[in-house]
Amino acid sequence: MRLPVLALTLAAGLALQAHAQQPVVAEAPLRAHLSFLADDLFEGRGTGQRGGDLAVRYLETQAAVIGLKPLADGGYRQSVKMEGSRLLPGSFTRFSADSGKILTPANGSEIVFGSFGGKEDVTVDAPLVFVGYGAVAPEENWDDYKGIDMKGKLLVMMVNDPQPTAEEPNRFAGKAYTYYGRWLYKFEEAVRQGAAGVLLIHTTPSASYAWSVPATSFAHERFHLAGSGNPIEGWLQEETARTLFAAGGFDLDKLRADAERRDFRPVDLKVKLHAEVKSKIRQIEQFNVAGIVPGTDAKLKAEAVVYSAHWDHLGIDDAAKGDHIWNGAIDNASGVAALLAMAQEAVRHPAKRTQVFLWPAAEETGLLGSAAYVKNPAWPLDKTSADLNLDSMNFVGKTRDIGVAGSERSSLYAAAGVVAKKMGLTLAPAIPDLSGAYFRADHFNFARAGIPAFNVGSAVFSGDGYFDFVKDQEKSRARLVAFKQDYHQPSDEYHADWDLSGMVQQAQFTLNLGYEVANAPKMQTWKAGDAFGKIKR
Repeated sequence: MRLPVLALTLAAGLALQAHAQQPVVAEAPLRAHLSFLADDLFEGRGTGQRGGDLAVRYLETQAAVIGLKPLADGGYRQSVKMEGSRLLPGSFTRFSADSGKILTPANGSEIVFGSFGGKEDVTVDAPLVFVGYGAVAPEENWDDYKGIDMKGKLLVMMVNDPQPTAEEPNRFAGKAYTYYGRWLYKFEEAVRQGAAGVLLIHTTPSASYAWSVPATSFAHERFHLAGSGNPIEGWLQEETARTLFAAGGFDLDKLRADAERRDFRPVDLKVKLHAEVKSKIRQIEQFNVAGIVPGTDAKLKAEAVVYSAHWDHLGIDDAAKGDHIWNGAIDNASGVAALLAMAQEAVRHPAKRTQVFLWPAAEETGLLGSAAYVKNPAWPLDKTSADLNLDSMNFVGKTRDIGVAGSERSSLYAAAGVVAKKMGLTLAPAIPDLSGAYFRADHFNFARAGIPAFNVGSAVFSGDGYFDFVKDQEKSRARLVAFKQDYHQPSDEYHADWDLSGMVQQAQFTLNLGYEVANAPKMQTWKAGDAFGKIKR
């Protein structure tokens, strides 16, 4: 009788040991990191501000405490050199139409602008040219510039992409956003065209967010990687743009309709801009923070999976009335805290491939930290299997599903399905990317570099509330949707009564997916025909 009993005892012991070896993300460290990073003491973790320096110091300290291995230079920091620009009082824009009409839109409510060419005093005198969507997309046989010289001109353009038609329902990904629709692309293209600057026409449907988002952004110091940017960049309220077009004798709606055609050509709006822009310019150095868990397989440890979550938010604004700290609890102290809790488990349970935990800087100012990382990666890009990004996590409660939008572009979707099944979850139904969510978080720079990547389940980017919550479905969805009012506002603060079970679940899924990728026989691949699959590492 002793042998069967001994066998059962050994089997039970092995089962317990196997269970103990599974990485389990705990709520306690996640909540502790979240509440601390979102505290007023961190002053909103602003780029170029003391709060940002504190966040970096905290992260590198925690990386060492957790046991993450440092980078090749022996530290956890990676330099990100950038240029900061803050608009000063006395700056103004004035538009003079050939008809004689003069317009001086109010900064903040009718127009927002700044200069990002590295000079403190900039005077711009330039004719306005409407360039439709401002897109040059060879794969779509689309060029809004038609080879016309744009040097010295101020470009006025729409946000979003050319819309689908009955004849071409899938052009520019149909109703979904492509990168050509993003403000970041449009500013980049204006630089390539040699323009004097660019003004984007804001509408809430086309931008997918209210006027308050660009207004808040331009009210703060804005940043570029050193050596980039336009002499003048900004946004126009739709009604301001309508008045401006009318002053030149044009109908905004008609020109927008004309711009939906491939044969559209740039239009001289018969209006000139005179802008005097005074800026406080400074050259600063910020830091990504990264730590490594070496792989265990003799061959596969040369390859890696990256987990990322940006540490920055909008910081502190002493000139603001009332609450002047943008704490960024959900966006993105949540992702930072989750990554710390995940790294703690990964150190205890290494995978076959190496795992890189990355906290990029300056996401809020244009994904600058992750852009700097892919230019100078801690791990070779051609040996990086995937990037799994966390940004603005679920603070409402547990769900029966998990958001994996963007994973369908690559083999990550199949891997996510395997992990979800093991966890008793379903993959949230795919919906058209109407807000350009795939291009709005740090994983996108990895995708541009050719690495399969996506943002794993987000409270902000899933703001229409399609999650299937376990408890109080209607109330839970309403809370998630209501967060839109707190997004990029001082009211994005930590609340001790938050149910973090959904956040822990999301972090656990991401870590499990990382292990699925890290232990897979082969590296992840793009779906055949995907635009980013053509990019060579």
